[in-house]
Amino acid sequence: MSLPGDPSRTRSDGRKPSVLVFDVNETLLDIDALNPLFERVFGEGRVLREWFGQLVLYSMTTTLSGLYVDFSSLGRVVFEMLGTIHGVVIKPDDLDALREGLLTMPAHPDVVPGLRALKQAEFRLVTLTNSPPNPSGKSPLEHAGLAEHFERQFSVESVRAFKPSPLVYRMVADEMGVEPADCCMVASHVWDTIGAQSVGFSAGLITRPGNAPLTSPGLPQPDVVAPDLQTLAVRLSTYLQT
Repeated sequence: MSLPGDPSRTRSDGRKPSVLVFDVNETLLDIDALNPLFERVFGEGRVLREWFGQLVLYSMTTTLSGLYVDFSSLGRVVFEMLGTIHGVVIKPDDLDALREGLLTMPAHPDVVPGLRALKQAEFRLVTLTNSPPNPSGKSPLEHAGLAEHFERQFSVESVRAFKPSPLVYRMVADEMGVEPADCCMVASHVWDTIGAQSVGFSAGLITRPGNAPLTSPGLPQPDVVAPDLQTLAVRLSTYLQT
């Protein structure tokens, strides 16, 4: 966690953010719930992390190339691509199970208490996800029982560009009627916090298993780092009082 006087602090004007912008997949929802599917299809659960990493890679690739394919569709074709790589035949039922699994991932156990603490601290809470809206039913946040905690649910679908494109973070600030400096991105992925900080957000990093800070000179560091959302809520409040 950055400390007062530490040159890695990224909030240039000391302004307290009023809007916390939450990433959804892995930050709030537990993608490890998909492990049984990957174990069944590929014979080993570790392919889940390979799939997720490739999905993020190709989402960024489409944006950098000026193209767009929605995240859910991209997730399916990356799943099929890994089937080819691993010599596994992907069946239609497997793709259906992937789609259903992505819509019904549970929340991490620390999320609801953490959100309640942040609401009590009078932050406005919204989400920003690469995933498109679900036109035929509940959103993943609704399935997980989290939707009621958020004022708005934003998708990159609105600007047809994936995180960490500056377009998506500016879109949220504009829609909320605030300046970027009034927003704090909360995510488990450093690529997400760096993208948000590039337009003037502050950032909180939750180090879910498999995630850690990227302490490279020249890159903005998260203002707050915590292992879970409850701890982040406490550290964020402490940080803002310094």
